[in-house]
Amino acid sequence: MRRYDAVKRGMDVVVSAVGLVVTAPVQLVVAAVVRVALGSPVLFRQQRPGKDGVIFELVKFRTMLHPDTDHQTDAERLMPVGRILRSTSLDELPTLWNVLRGDMSLVGPRPLLVEYLPLYSAEQARRHEVRPGVTGLAQASGRNSLGWEDKFALDVQYVDRRGLGLDLHILRRTLAAVLSRRGISGEGQATMSVFLGSHGDGPP
Repeated sequence: MRRYDAVKRGMDVVVSAVGLVVTAPVQLVVAAVVRVALGSPVLFRQQRPGKDGVIFELVKFRTMLHPDTDHQTDAERLMPVGRILRSTSLDELPTLWNVLRGDMSLVGPRPLLVEYLPLYSAEQARRHEVRPGVTGLAQASGRNSLGWEDKFALDVQYVDRRGLGLDLHILRRTLAAVLSRRGISGEGQATMSVFLGSHGDGPP
């Protein structure tokens, strides 16, 4: 596993560095579009738990308006430009910087909200045994159309079965999901439903 971890980290550094350079023109265009459509700041920054629960700052393109009296729910704040950026995953391009820094990997369980940390069962919390990823087994298996329990089961499955073959399989399936625009949001949700714990009533 140590050899796999070293090879994977090397791939993360090379691919994210090349990706940042190659996508720089696209990112400049997206930044300009976000600035015009949503105002500033162009980037969305949020604290997220990484490997072993260590907190880092996730960076993405902003896709929502700031909350105000007319725009309070996710459905009201998510603008058409934001929907396009999310459906094409262009909002994720700045996250390559998190991969280059070592906060994240290209493949791993998605980093979720800090406030979810006390809600996980011991088994679900195992998702933090590895670096979080830009995409993971759950994203390749249905993105946001899956329920929380299914997502966490797939995250732990990835922790137990991880290897270069599985990583490449996840990257291929993610590309297919993005191209087909499947599973962008949950059923009846503008984005993702809120995780309230496995029993839906807050911390266990």
